[in-house]
Amino acid sequence: MQREYLEDKEKINFKFEQNKEDFIVEELPRKFSGRGNFLILKVQKVELTTWDMIAAFAQFLNVSAEKIGYAGLKDKHATTTQYISIESKYEKALKKFKHSQIKILSITRDKYSIRMGDLEGNRFVINLFGVDKIEAGQIEKRALKSAKNGLPNYFGYQRFGRDEDSIEQAKSMIAGDLYIEDTKLKKFLISIYQSVFFNEWLKERVVLSREKNGGKFLLLEGDVYLSNEDKLFTPKNIPQKDFDAHKVVPTGLLCGRDVFRARGAAREIEEKYDDEFLYDKGLRRAALVFPQDVEFNYRNNFDILKVSFSLPKGAYATVFLENIANKNFTAKMVKSSLKKR
Repeated sequence: MQREYLEDKEKINFKFEQNKEDFIVEELPRKFSGRGNFLILKVQKVELTTWDMIAAFAQFLNVSAEKIGYAGLKDKHATTTQYISIESKYEKALKKFKHSQIKILSITRDKYSIRMGDLEGNRFVINLFGVDKIEAGQIEKRALKSAKNGLPNYFGYQRFGRDEDSIEQAKSMIAGDLYIEDTKLKKFLISIYQSVFFNEWLKERVVLSREKNGGKFLLLEGDVYLSNEDKLFTPKNIPQKDFDAHKVVPTGLLCGRDVFRARGAAREIEEKYDDEFLYDKGLRRAALVFPQDVEFNYRNNFDILKVSFSLPKGAYATVFLENIANKNFTAKMVKSSLKKR
């Protein structure tokens, strides 16, 4: 599943690894009131999945894992900070909680439990290795340009599994050639199916933009836009000024039922990646995201460039790095990259 980017420049062969020292993720939460019947825990976990962390709390408190709210799943091979919610009646018990890979950093309160998607975005701090002075300058330039012009919002390689075998499973299930009984697995495979179509659609739009618009995303008549107020709409005229001002962003289709579809020239491309017979609910996803608060710290004597940046929810840090390197990464590549250092 090749991912293309808006500028086809020479590759930069830096390396990175997802581990607790070199890949740090901090959730950017919604605002909490400080009052209410739910405890909001700011939790740091190391080398654990979000599910493992929730299971540890559930076991300690002797409650169902479903009673613990969370906003999103965070990487296992990293140091990550995220927020979870639990009923306030467990406040006293939590004071005795201890775990070698989990630390409660702070506790506040809110009227509501945390639900999936209940966050603004994520802040990443990642060490890039094997970077000389010239490459450090190139990386900074490319990163800042993506912050200005937008980063294609692909689903990253993590979405599709280590060997991308889940893609074939998803296609077989949708075609009726594979029966899946497990409800959660079926839902996961459908999301994979939708994600594959989205990525292929986005790749075509990116290549078109590169060829026709000098590396800036090309807006088409009939595009469906997402406003800063999270509203979808299709304007009569292309809103170029609002797009340049980051007030609106074009969206791509996650195929399914009851979803807003593009029109005109935009639909001609979109319909190639649409399954109108898929019964599950469809969605739309921003075609581009705009990295914010991009910062760099170069350790000249060690050829290490620390890059820090924030992305909205659902966006992948590895896609940001692919855009800079102008090459695709895989789980196997990331895992083995530093063995050669």
